[in-house]
Amino acid sequence: MINEDILKKIKAGAVVKVFEKVKEGDKERLAQFQGMVLARKHGSEIGATITVRATVAGVGVEKVFPIHSPKIDKITIVSSPKKVSRSKLYYVRDLSRKQTRQKVGSAQ
Repeated sequence: MINEDILKKIKAGAVVKVFEKVKEGDKERLAQFQGMVLARKHGSEIGATITVRATVAGVGVEKVFPIHSPKIDKITIVSSPKKVSRSKLYYVRDLSRKQTRQKVGSAQ
């Protein structure tokens, strides 16, 4: 279960590391995905999700993580912006990394 303090800090523009349990054959390992939170949907209820975007090998990759899923081991916050102009940052998809830093104010 994820700590309530961390859940409150996860918002659009924050850079987070999500540790997800991945089953490969009969073994289970933790896969790490680090990126910027574009959106948080459905507040703190059971079906709440966050959309995380990262650039992997020069290609933009987005993953939607259910916050309360047992597959999510933990979420750590790398950085959080002071102020974000919107609650959903979908416009970041069309921006370069430099433009994103200028608009949002956090380094990805």
